[in-house]
Amino acid sequence: MGEEIRKDIHVPERPVRPSSSDLWFIAYLPLSLSDGLSSPLIPLVALLLFHANAFGVTVVIAGAALSEVPFTVLWGNLSDRVRHRKYFLVASFAAGGALLVLMALTTNLSTFFVLNVLEGLATSASAPVGTMLLLETRSKRWWPRDLGLFGVISGLGTVLGLIVGVVWFAFLPGLAVGGSVAVEAMRFLLGLSGVLSLLAAGLATLWVEEPEKRITREETLQVARRTTSVVERLRRTRRRLVYILELARGTEEGIPRGEYAFLAALFVMSVGFQVFYGPFPVFLVHGAGLTEEGVFLVYLASALASTALFYHSGLVVEVTNPKGVFIGSLLIRALLLVGFLEVARVFTDPSWQLTASLAGLNAAMGITWAFLSTASTLFLLRLVRGPARGKALGWYNAIAGMGGLAGTLLGGAFYVLYGSMNTFLLAMAAVVAGALILVPIAYRPVPFQPPALPPIRAPSPRKATGSTGPP
Repeated sequence: MGEEIRKDIHVPERPVRPSSSDLWFIAYLPLSLSDGLSSPLIPLVALLLFHANAFGVTVVIAGAALSEVPFTVLWGNLSDRVRHRKYFLVASFAAGGALLVLMALTTNLSTFFVLNVLEGLATSASAPVGTMLLLETRSKRWWPRDLGLFGVISGLGTVLGLIVGVVWFAFLPGLAVGGSVAVEAMRFLLGLSGVLSLLAAGLATLWVEEPEKRITREETLQVARRTTSVVERLRRTRRRLVYILELARGTEEGIPRGEYAFLAALFVMSVGFQVFYGPFPVFLVHGAGLTEEGVFLVYLASALASTALFYHSGLVVEVTNPKGVFIGSLLIRALLLVGFLEVARVFTDPSWQLTASLAGLNAAMGITWAFLSTASTLFLLRLVRGPARGKALGWYNAIAGMGGLAGTLLGGAFYVLYGSMNTFLLAMAAVVAGALILVPIAYRPVPFQPPALPPIRAPSPRKATGSTGPP
């Protein structure tokens, strides 16, 4: 007699469909390493190889960001329509890598600028398409954890890329700031950055598989409710662009009128941040006289500090008042901007003390950003209710991007016309103005409630003794 199939035994579903596509997480490690290398290199190449002034450098920096917001929306929506996300992701990695290699070989500033704009256009697809791939190949119960893992991989790769730059320039003999050996070293590293992006494309080709299902707009709103941090990048902002996708897809429910003050404050403070960070590489090289490894070290300090404290800042913000943390972090950051001027005034000659002081100040800037990003996002999440959250967070990223772009160009022009002191004072004034706009916004604290876990199914009474139910 054949063995009867037991239909009463519950076999738990796998949290992830059996697929090698889970390995594509690792493809983002060489991509973020490439990002860490290219972020300081692109302004340095414009400054030291093509001898651009502060405004020219900021124009190059802003070039990649110019098309970021509209093209992240475009690529995300196109991947929805074409339904081949893998091709978009691989093409983004490969095109970005090829353009970085071409940037390392170019011989004039105008071509360098155009290639940088195209590189920003190409790489803008990786954030929304990668986010949607993650959501569509992973179980909902793992979404917050996996988004956090993406942030860890991105932060780790960026830090490793900056470490490579520090070691490369520190131990390569015969380097002088702007010398021929240094210029060729920068070209080589920029080409290496492109090769790393091409490596990421190869890994994605091998490991990414098309998802078997598509998620709905309502499901993506769950990510908006659970995710509370945004990563700051000095050259480009690969944020969690499911928010921007929500802005593009839209919702009939509008943002409450009172929350427009929050978005106005966000724009003003974003302008202030980039008025400082736009000409920042020029200040480090020409104003402070740092070497190439010194510039990488200053960037590395901020990346290490913010990456190390993102998780802990989230815990602090959850148990305190996000509005208070937000305003306090803005005011501390405004004071730090004055600190950069004081350090440059005290240490008039390049020295290790000057480099260490600037690195320490930029590390403190990274710490403030860890608290700023979590507090600002959670503040907005608790101000806006229901389905409008996705739209509000979409506007959050769009307005921050527009403010950063305007601030970058304004900072470069102001630096050329009025020097570093007046530029940094303008940045400080904008940051303080953003904090003051936030003060009148009414905020009612809401206790944090983590998302409910799925109920545990009780074992069937017909099961054999000693059997256990699903975990």
